Amino acid sequence: MSETTVATRYAKSIIDLAEEKKSLEVIKKDMELFSRTLKANHELQAVLANPIIGHARKIRILDAIFGDKINKVTDSFFKIMVNKSRANVLYATSKEFINQYNVIKDIKRAFVVSATPLSEENKKKIIAELKAATGGGIELHTRVDAGLIGGFVLTIGDRQVDTSIATSLNRLKQDFAQGVNQ
Repeated sequence: MSETTVATRYAKSIIDLAEEKKSLEVIKKDMELFSRTLKANHELQAVLANPIIGHARKIRILDAIFGDKINKVTDSFFKIMVNKSRANVLYATSKEFINQYNVIKDIKRAFVVSATPLSEENKKKIIAELKAATGGGIELHTRVDAGLIGGFVLTIGDRQVDTSIATSLNRLKQDFAQGVNQ
């Protein structure tokens, strides 16, 4: 069974438990913290994935890092996963939990790549426009790419809006090339 399939099943189980315990929002924050921490620390990912490192040691490491920062339900879930030799899928499970949470809450992820950093006001305008267009919540992720020269590229789901100067220049270049060849 693939890691994604296993992670999806575990994420579903922790979501069901979180809903039952009425702590979905708290556990979502725990999973975001866990996911961010592991994304930033590849050594911790390696430790959790290493079958040679004992369960007790992995639990001590998780306790030292997350200890009182996470909910008891999340802590228990992590310990069960480690004791069942599934620590290697904890990171994928946390990411899948967030994905499933977003589906439940009708939150869509939007990615904006811009030539310069977006102001908070611009971010709020983009979020408002996307909420109006999609009818759901928006989770906005931004990145700067000076190679765009100006403008931005917005991606949400399978839709993309590209207003970058770099793309416009490339289109113009292609149009000129086709005009010369005709």
